[in-house]
Amino acid sequence: MKEIAGHLDASGLRFGIVLARFNSRVTEVLLSGALDGLRRHGAADEQIVVVRVPGAFEMPHALRRLARHEPVPDAMIALGALVRGDTPHFEFLAREATRMIAAVDGETGIPVANGLLTCDAMDQALDRAGGKAGNKGFEAAMTAIEMANLARALSR
Repeated sequence: MKEIAGHLDASGLRFGIVLARFNSRVTEVLLSGALDGLRRHGAADEQIVVVRVPGAFEMPHALRRLARHEPVPDAMIALGALVRGDTPHFEFLAREATRMIAAVDGETGIPVANGLLTCDAMDQALDRAGGKAGNKGFEAAMTAIEMANLARALSR
């Protein structure tokens, strides 16, 4: 039996991060967590590109464009925060943004770590962006590193 797995070494890998500005109180903390995770595992700042977009719905477009940007990233990270309001708009955005982010991976062949928070309240979002639930930006970075290494291992 042969087993193939990714590992957590970001040395020499390129990363693209697409960050939604909406709910920036949350998303900036997610970005800090992602950058911390990438750097702790050996990523150089020159190998990281951050693209800022207005909100979650614009993230998939930027991910697709980033996948064609030279140098092509080994993995991408989508970071955003949707917080439920009083209208059904949240349901539509959460469903469609998540679906479209997932589709980018299949369309481009580049792993995409989904760090889009979909929360019922702002305090829940803040808990997931460095509060008692950890930092989901950091966790998305770990996923991106592991999947980039796995993609390289499977392409040999």
